[in-house]
Amino acid sequence: MFIDEVRINVKAGNGGSGMITFRREKYVPRGGPSGGDGGHGGSVILTATLGLRTLLDFRYRQHFLATDGEPGGSKDQAGRSGPDLVVSVPQGTVVWDDSDGRLLADLTTVGQRVVIARGGRGGRGNARFATSTERAPDFAEKGEPGPELHLRLELKLIADAGLIGLPNAGKSTFLAKVSAARPKIADYPFTTLAPNLGVVAAPGREGESFVLADIPGLIKGAHAGSGLGDKFLRHVERTSILVHLVDVSAASDQDPGTAYDDIRNELALYDPGLAGRPEIVVATKMDLPGAEEGALRLEGHIEKAGGAGGGGQFFRASPLTGAGLTPVLHAVLDALATSATIGWTPAISPGVNEREVFAPSSAVIGPRGRVREFTISVVDGVFVVSGESVERAVVMTDLANYSAVRRLRYILKRRGVSRALRAAGARPGAQVRVGQFEFDFVE
Repeated sequence: MFIDEVRINVKAGNGGSGMITFRREKYVPRGGPSGGDGGHGGSVILTATLGLRTLLDFRYRQHFLATDGEPGGSKDQAGRSGPDLVVSVPQGTVVWDDSDGRLLADLTTVGQRVVIARGGRGGRGNARFATSTERAPDFAEKGEPGPELHLRLELKLIADAGLIGLPNAGKSTFLAKVSAARPKIADYPFTTLAPNLGVVAAPGREGESFVLADIPGLIKGAHAGSGLGDKFLRHVERTSILVHLVDVSAASDQDPGTAYDDIRNELALYDPGLAGRPEIVVATKMDLPGAEEGALRLEGHIEKAGGAGGGGQFFRASPLTGAGLTPVLHAVLDALATSATIGWTPAISPGVNEREVFAPSSAVIGPRGRVREFTISVVDGVFVVSGESVERAVVMTDLANYSAVRRLRYILKRRGVSRALRAAGARPGAQVRVGQFEFDFVE
């Protein structure tokens, strides 16, 4: 079963909490702090893997949870970090944030990896907070929660050339004749319900080969959902060369020129960039009666329209008998050699293929041109403080520990949050929300 779109849930591991312990040692106040740091949570990593051709496995498993980090121990012992969870996806997988539609990654190369959810940081033990004035800190940090993401995975097959055309134009027969692929072949429309790939080695061109894809389901109105709709049009985006097959036999119920224009229009309506993709036009079923007359009409139609899309070439062939296929394959190889820089280029936002993917903090310019990594807004009378660093400081604080809360107040004051709240109109007793926590504003 071919599955090219799924939705999954990923959750990075939580960081382990720091430990609060004291060692027994003479002349050291209260024995001295010795709490170790918690381990980091495991990250969720997506990697493009050779040999995978479908997202079928994700139909049976939609939830991926990385391991949490272990808490710190006594005697300054750090907790063990959770191992990363590596999830294999097919080459050509596009990763979207399903909550806001943001493009996160496009895994186009085998071995390409992306940290889609970074593991939470381990909390520091009380030994890390000992200073000359705080000789015996009785607080530690909690582990940072790992982020949880709802993702949409979309597979776009990567092939050097793609077979396009109306149903029953001979695409599956063509692929079966020139490669080891064995797609379903029958004498009724929509025989092929999923894209098929085959590796083609052209006769007389030793050592040269290319990957050919059979793109099914293209009819007039496909871009708007007719027939199989645009379900498989996305796979055309990945091909460098389009091989357009047109049935020119007398048995066809449509004029060859009209059939050619219908497919060209669908490609342009789906993605205008496809209209300029290099194209090779093949008049098929030349073994049937009336085919030569149809081929002449199609060739004249294309010449009148200004040539094949992308400045391509015109051939006659019979996928059933194999006659005329070798020149087509040679033309594909030649086109691939000359259009190495013309092929598809993923439309990716800057930075989405970097090793780590996570939402950047908001930033506003504060007094003296200083950049503060937080913003303040008022929602229903509540002052909402947003910012990755501030929210992390709150969520990693043990709010049941007075010493830890005192340190949090110092951090917020040092980062300018208290001053910014006053400037925004907050008065003693006002409600302040940071992340999922609410506080009363106190001078």
